[in-house]
Amino acid sequence: MSSESSPATLARQLTDAGYLTPSWRDAFTQVDRKRFIPDRVWIRGEGGYHPINRTTDPDRWNALVYDDQALVTQVEDDDEAATARVPSSSASMPRVVALMLDALAVADGMTVLEVGTGTGYNAALLAARLGDRHVVSVEMDPRLADTARARLKDAGYAPTVITGDGSRGCPARAPYDRVIATYALHKVPYALVEQTAPGGAIVLPWGTGLYNGVLLRLTVGEDGTASGPVVGDSAFMWNRRETPERDVMATVRHQDGDQAADTRTGLDPRDVFGDENAAFTTGALVPNSRYTVGHGPDGEFTVWLADHTTGSWACVDYVPGATERDEYDCRQHGPRRLWSEVETAYAWWRNAGSPERTRYGLTVTPTGQRLWLDTPGTPVP
Repeated sequence: MSSESSPATLARQLTDAGYLTPSWRDAFTQVDRKRFIPDRVWIRGEGGYHPINRTTDPDRWNALVYDDQALVTQVEDDDEAATARVPSSSASMPRVVALMLDALAVADGMTVLEVGTGTGYNAALLAARLGDRHVVSVEMDPRLADTARARLKDAGYAPTVITGDGSRGCPARAPYDRVIATYALHKVPYALVEQTAPGGAIVLPWGTGLYNGVLLRLTVGEDGTASGPVVGDSAFMWNRRETPERDVMATVRHQDGDQAADTRTGLDPRDVFGDENAAFTTGALVPNSRYTVGHGPDGEFTVWLADHTTGSWACVDYVPGATERDEYDCRQHGPRRLWSEVETAYAWWRNAGSPERTRYGLTVTPTGQRLWLDTPGTPVP
């Protein structure tokens, strides 16, 4: 291994960029990411994800492993030669791994539950910092779980890796001082709250069908609830039980477009989907919806929204050169008027002072969860 490509080099790169704190520097230097990356990975490129194979392109593979970027490690449409379009597991950007681990605020002797073992790299970092017996990791995919166990063993680490549904945690080893999720959630499983000791923390990516996502840090109270703020951005693959319908247009194709209502809207779609804070708020207030954009000539585009559970959809056409006083063609179909909901959500956001997404937080109780603005006593409608 050359000095240009090593765990120490990656740790120094993250430290110099301000992502890696001293409390995790030794773990990142000790744990070699290379041991947890498969021989074939995929990186985003034109038309989808393109494979990089260690055996045929070792220099590029090695450079990617020690670079600060996410690597897709499993795809659903797996083909040695073809471009993949549907990733199903990945190795997160090292900077994101470092920021999430720092948000845990662990101390010696603490126990940690990780949901979503993936490659095993994150579990190895936790084991290096806290010791094997203090780390439990749960992975739903049996193939990933088996591979992670083998890689952890080869790297000299032995945290407990369980094949199972991460949303159920691991009650046999509870309570935990800290819980961390490595996939995006929208509904926080209450089992994770139950298995966290009072005063303990849960760090997890959270998002909606319109915005994925943010990073939450929840603190568990004596009353069995968990509450805490958004502490940053963190886009992850979805919990497999909550993965939104990927094909937005499938809902449109399955419905009779002749029954759609033709209307006009004064809301520029760029104001919603071109502003991350507006998109986050809108996604929270227009649940169970997804969107896609179809591009036309000369800068024209159409935003499509769909709720596949009700068969509702909406579309808005944007034409360049429109002014603030112009209106845009809109069509809506189904029991939900999705664009009307977007208009209401956007108006609420503007009336609230266009808050940034870091001003929001979430409270999780045995009966559900609620989003709030600034303080838990200010719920979002």
